[in-house]
Amino acid sequence: MDDNFYIFGRNTVIEALSGNAEIEKIFISYGSHGDTVKHISALAKKKKIPCSLQDKRKFAQLEKTSIPAGAKTQGIIALIRRYKSVELNELIELSKNRKGLPLIVALDKISDPQNLGAIARSVECAGGSGIILPNRDCAPVSPVAIKASAGALEHLPVAKTNNLQHSLDKCKESGFWVFGADSNADNYYTEKMYDVPVVLVIGSEGKGISSGIAKACDKLIKIPIMGKVDSLNASVATAVILFEIIRQRTIDKNNL
Repeated sequence: MDDNFYIFGRNTVIEALSGNAEIEKIFISYGSHGDTVKHISALAKKKKIPCSLQDKRKFAQLEKTSIPAGAKTQGIIALIRRYKSVELNELIELSKNRKGLPLIVALDKISDPQNLGAIARSVECAGGSGIILPNRDCAPVSPVAIKASAGALEHLPVAKTNNLQHSLDKCKESGFWVFGADSNADNYYTEKMYDVPVVLVIGSEGKGISSGIAKACDKLIKIPIMGKVDSLNASVATAVILFEIIRQRTIDKNNL
């Protein structure tokens, strides 16, 4: 497998430059201008990353061979070393060493890279510690996912696992409580129960979390659905629950 791949889009590249991404080179389409492009060039110069101004024909060829069809690059493409995952033990330690109670999101059968990126964005915005991502039956950390995350995946540790159930058990052994989002749960997500280290498990919209993973959870929680559609998009459900956790841990606590 090639050690490099391409990311694209102005904000995505800025986030990569601002984070710990190992960028090899940045390609800028001739005629691209504005403060954002100047900012990219300045950041790249500061980090001694070469920028290549490409004529429109060459840039279009790079788009054709390196970027998903129909994607909007905004005239900016960066060659980046493949995303590096962390070990689960490392993610647990990183989580415990951060300020505040640990908060990790584990994904079960999230196959859409756009959803993965949107979930990562919510996790990062909520101050989450990282993501646990199965190697099978889940979308990989790809350029599409990175762009959909608005750069969040450049700041967020991701632990890959071959066995999600074993990883959840390991988290529980380390003091985490595992909450699984399940539309058939008895408990609503708004119950007061997040004053502990949390792993939140999110499954696919169609099937939700698998039965084995559900059994590995300490508690299953649900979001009430009032309309005719019986489920929320996985990334939306993640954001709803994450910010309820944050509300309970911060706003409610401060009002005591």
